[in-house]
Amino acid sequence: MPRETLRPRGGGALARPIPSRAGLTETSLEGPSGDRPGSFSSGNRGRVFNGPVSGHTHDHIDWADRLVLLRAADALDAPAQAAIAARLVEKLPANPTVIDLGCGAGGMSTHFAQALAAANGGTIVLVDATPELLHEAERAVRAAVDAAQPADGLAPDGNTQRPDGRFATAGGAEPTVEEGSAERSGARLAASGGAEPTVEDGNAEPPGARLATVEGIEPTVEEGSAERSGGQLATAEGTAPTVEVRAVVADLADAALPDLLPAADLVWASRVVHHLPDQQAAIGTLAAVARAGGVVALAEGGLSFSCLPWDLGIGRPGLEDRLQAAQAEWFVGMREGIDGSVPMPYGWTVALERAGLADVSSFSALVDHPAPGPDGLVGYVHHHLSRLATHGADHLAEEDRATLASLLDPDSPHYLGKRHDLFLLGARTVHHGRRP
Repeated sequence: MPRETLRPRGGGALARPIPSRAGLTETSLEGPSGDRPGSFSSGNRGRVFNGPVSGHTHDHIDWADRLVLLRAADALDAPAQAAIAARLVEKLPANPTVIDLGCGAGGMSTHFAQALAAANGGTIVLVDATPELLHEAERAVRAAVDAAQPADGLAPDGNTQRPDGRFATAGGAEPTVEEGSAERSGARLAASGGAEPTVEDGNAEPPGARLATVEGIEPTVEEGSAERSGGQLATAEGTAPTVEVRAVVADLADAALPDLLPAADLVWASRVVHHLPDQQAAIGTLAAVARAGGVVALAEGGLSFSCLPWDLGIGRPGLEDRLQAAQAEWFVGMREGIDGSVPMPYGWTVALERAGLADVSSFSALVDHPAPGPDGLVGYVHHHLSRLATHGADHLAEEDRATLASLLDPDSPHYLGKRHDLFLLGARTVHHGRRP
């Protein structure tokens, strides 16, 4: 798909595309707070993408090779992502511009797209430095837009459209868009492209998922604004809301980024900043991308994800606790291995305040898939443990390494694929502030 030639806010076309220098991803190894969950299907176990690797990544991780896991991870995270997106979007003005920096496989922006389509439309700008991930993100988000935007003023269930662009049922209630719907709506897409999008498997909410959030985000700008920079005009009366999708190859570590992107009503970065050399400087860049009154939201930290019983019937009990400790040691080494790494010895809310943001706060979304869990959970746990076995090898006792080998061996009587007591429980935390 074509990529944009960006223009600085002050005018004048750039002579060349922005270089691809950092693998910025929405889904990544989370360090002490746990790995991002994913439903890595058993049919894809061990699958890698061996296409060209896009440039240098600050953390020396090949994110393009992890596309299958990133794409699958969004399925198990879908309920939490949808709740976070709805909460952030509901406080934005009409027709907002949302920039997803380090969009990865695009999972979060599919929910931003659905939330915008359910309101009055807007613009989503996908930004990543790995072209393979950006291509997948653009495809997935366009599919979500297409599924959420109905044709001829009718909702997918046949309800009529209100003059304000929303849909109303016979009883007056507003129906929600079913996530992952495969029905083509026929709606026009305002963005460039041409490939026919397909709906990503796993966009639907997995069974057994429950959400928990904390209230408290204040409105960020005066509502009712008719036009946003980089966005589009307010939805015309009687027409379906339009969601524009743009894809940009760029590096969050580039200090010139604010001059190259439209001013945003919401700047979103999920588990990206901790992979950059100077995290505080990166947050300052995020703040500069937001317009006055705009919101900057970071998904970082949270509660470590658990998926194993304490006593597995093999090896010493408490394996998962020791795996998480090994992961924390790996994370320390990852940060130390980043060229030019700068310590940030304080929390994310303090970092937002030091970037000049106001009304700083946090909220969390629970990811809860009780045993036996949704389809794909066993595959995710297998891939998750396989990676921990590699990353944590130097920090685990020989007995724990042997236990992992047995759990991951399909021919072993202790193979985890034979278990029915695997689960997934953790929390995603969003730290946010408003640019004065």
